[in-house]
Amino acid sequence: MISLQNLSLAIHGTPILRDVSFDITPGQVFGLVGESGSGKSMTAQALMQLLPHGAETSGRAMLDGTDLLTTPEPQMCAIRGNRIGMIFQEPMTALNPVQTIGDQVAETLLIHGQATRGEALRIARQRLDRVGLPETRFPLSRYPHELSGGQRQRVCIAMAIALRPELLIADEPTTALDVTTQAQILDLLKGLVGEEQMALMLITHDLAVVAGMADHLAVMRKGEVVEQGPTETVFSEMRHPYTRQLFEASGHHPDSLAKPQGTPLLQVKEAVREYPVARTGLFHRPPPFRAVDGVSFVIKQGESLGLVGESGCGKSTLTRAILGLDPLQGGEIRLDGEAVHAGQHMPAHMRRKMQVVFQDPYGSFNPRHRVRRLIAEPFHLTGRPDDANARIDQVLEAVGLAPQDAGKFIHEFSGGQRQRIAIARALITRPELIVLDEAVSALDVRVRAQILDLLADLRGEFGLSYLFISHDLGVVRSITDRVLVMKAGQIVEHGETETVFTAPRHDYTKSLIAAAPVIPAEWQAEGRHAGPLV
Repeated sequence: MISLQNLSLAIHGTPILRDVSFDITPGQVFGLVGESGSGKSMTAQALMQLLPHGAETSGRAMLDGTDLLTTPEPQMCAIRGNRIGMIFQEPMTALNPVQTIGDQVAETLLIHGQATRGEALRIARQRLDRVGLPETRFPLSRYPHELSGGQRQRVCIAMAIALRPELLIADEPTTALDVTTQAQILDLLKGLVGEEQMALMLITHDLAVVAGMADHLAVMRKGEVVEQGPTETVFSEMRHPYTRQLFEASGHHPDSLAKPQGTPLLQVKEAVREYPVARTGLFHRPPPFRAVDGVSFVIKQGESLGLVGESGCGKSTLTRAILGLDPLQGGEIRLDGEAVHAGQHMPAHMRRKMQVVFQDPYGSFNPRHRVRRLIAEPFHLTGRPDDANARIDQVLEAVGLAPQDAGKFIHEFSGGQRQRIAIARALITRPELIVLDEAVSALDVRVRAQILDLLADLRGEFGLSYLFISHDLGVVRSITDRVLVMKAGQIVEHGETETVFTAPRHDYTKSLIAAAPVIPAEWQAEGRHAGPLV
């Protein structure tokens, strides 16, 4: 149905894609994998003619006899959303925040003149039901901000399949989702392919996701397809060295450190955080929603503790309380023996001991400031020391960058380098505890392996303690000593990381591990490991 023949792309003269060729047949799931910057998304944008200004293409992209690269814009407008649908990585930016979900799904049909408004809303209701958003809980009048991340992604899928396209392009559709929601979205996409007989082009850096979904697989590197074929064949043979590197990085474990025997650094005792619930009547107010319900744990000096659970389980709420940003309604938090009065001003000497690294490094930096000022931001809270400039150079070298990088802007760095700068900013106050909130979830497998090695090295060099929050169970297993499993505001299981993963006791833990995608062991050549969860 889709045939790419020697597709090449240059933007302002810079080569981006070189002779990319592959075929996608009806009803087939085609996986496109590679690191960030390998050209995966640009290939999809070339198919949709959504390339930036200055782009020049050559080759052919045939859709049932129509060359998409030379099709005039009016005809492409008729093809987009009608014959080719696309699901983007970040649903919140793909949805209009001031339009209801019903109007946004119906809009596709109205733009293409396929239905009246009443008929379009009726079809929108059917599509939302099909993607698991029933009318009883998700009326057409809901807005995107009233939905969770997984629910918003379902709305995007409903929009993409509104006109039953022949090809559905999914660009990293599950990167920011927890494992159970990811499994539901992937099952939904696979079910749609089977029922609608549409083709699916799945773009991802997660090899385990592709292993469970794709019939055919292409591996991209620096704008070229270096290996392709049936998925089982590619995984079992791995003829190209780059494919083997991706596979090894996906199950990478940093060198283990000796188990910490230090004194308690962070103590959380019976923490409770509640939120008021809107009134349901003039004289009736429901009881408050308890987001964190009696949570207790300890992090020792030099220890790495993992915190896992689905979206909405209370991980972020608990983290904000630990960082002193939100108040508690019960319990207490102590850092190095001193009480953290959450929601109140934290003394500078306590703030210095605790820093945080966020999921999106680019969004956590001011793009107008140079790296030197960005790294020194914590000094605004803790006071600027006399050796500030020397410290900046020191932490840049500690995270594998050069002191000269301090004069650059953040947009001049890759995603992995930005995360290194975020870690450098956390190190600048010489803290004892670093909270890592989904710090590697958006990184491709090789960069993620480098960052995990860096975190392990820094922990050994500076004696750091980590609270590692992630929905990626493989990452948590590779870098933590102990793990907490959180559900509905409570810790339902805790223990040594390897014990929890190999012999989980709670049914919820078992469901999380079962939902995590893995590469089938029988597909792997002799001597290769099967990834962190097998």
